[in-house]
Amino acid sequence: MRGVLRPKVGVVLGIGGVALVIGALLPARDGLGSTTPALALVIPVLVAAVIGGRLPAATTAVVAAATLNVVFLRPYGTLRLDVAAEIVALVTFLAVALAVGTLSAMEAARRSSAETRALELEAATAALRRADAERARLTEEAARVHVLEQVDEQRSALLRSVSHDLRTPLATIRAVTSDLLDGTAYDDATRTELLETVEDEAERLDRLVANLLSLSRIESGALKPDRQAVDVDELVRDRVQALSRLFHQVRLVVDVPDDLPLVDGDYTHLDQLVTNLLENAARHAPPRSTVTVAARASDGSVVVRVSDEGIGVPDHERHRVFEPFRTGEGSRSSGVGLAICKAIAEAHGGRIAVERTAGGGATFVVTLPARMPAA
Repeated sequence: MRGVLRPKVGVVLGIGGVALVIGALLPARDGLGSTTPALALVIPVLVAAVIGGRLPAATTAVVAAATLNVVFLRPYGTLRLDVAAEIVALVTFLAVALAVGTLSAMEAARRSSAETRALELEAATAALRRADAERARLTEEAARVHVLEQVDEQRSALLRSVSHDLRTPLATIRAVTSDLLDGTAYDDATRTELLETVEDEAERLDRLVANLLSLSRIESGALKPDRQAVDVDELVRDRVQALSRLFHQVRLVVDVPDDLPLVDGDYTHLDQLVTNLLENAARHAPPRSTVTVAARASDGSVVVRVSDEGIGVPDHERHRVFEPFRTGEGSRSSGVGLAICKAIAEAHGGRIAVERTAGGGATFVVTLPARMPAA
């Protein structure tokens, strides 16, 4: 394996290299002297060091020194040396061979260690990539599950809304019409009151259906205001008059000056916004309390405020109250009216917020850009 020291192979290759040197130089040893065989015998030591490490290099160095002494230094075939210079040459060769072998083995070991670390790093990097890919997959799967849960929750909320908000007025209409069709004798005042009840419930149904249709347009991105000059004073007073029967148990105060600047908006959308805010205030206002509708000009905008004296909106719910199908404590509404108000206000470049009414209750504040005069 690349980068792994193999001592046994190193010993075999080192000794085999010594044998090759002997075979190559033996026929001409009388004319070579001691230098050439010494240099040639260093090569097997290097090979053993690179392949096997320190121990094979030392072993090969000893074998090479013995070979140099026996085969290439006189007298041939014996370990005895006659000349002091040859003894020095043999000792020098052995020292050099051991030093070269040791240094080569150390370098081979460092290279082997570096390659091993590189392989380990590569394996760790690959494992990290796989872990990142798996985490991304799990994150995507969790997001998909979360979206499906939200869709399922909204579907359930819509079904609850339809089952309650549609059935309640329908039940009232059916009960009144059944009594009238059965020929029950009522005086004119009672008959008129019953017919007004039917009309109120029919209008309530119409507002609910309009809200649901508007919510579908908002979710599909199809809510596009058809802008024109809108008189807020006229719009508010028209809505108050149309919804007056919603406030038969409360006192309604309208404080809208007739010199307000015009608003650049879609009259139908703003009509729905004001209608939802008035219906929301009427639903949460206690009997004999006051509902106030006020409007003022402020820094190039028109600010409309609808206040009631009900239980109000807790601080932690002030942003969530505008979420679709979000209903307050004790509320029996569908939970889409305020979400539609927020979408309409933002589509016109405005905003909506809820504040605490002085003395208790909730005040919904809508800010809409005023129409700029033509140049």
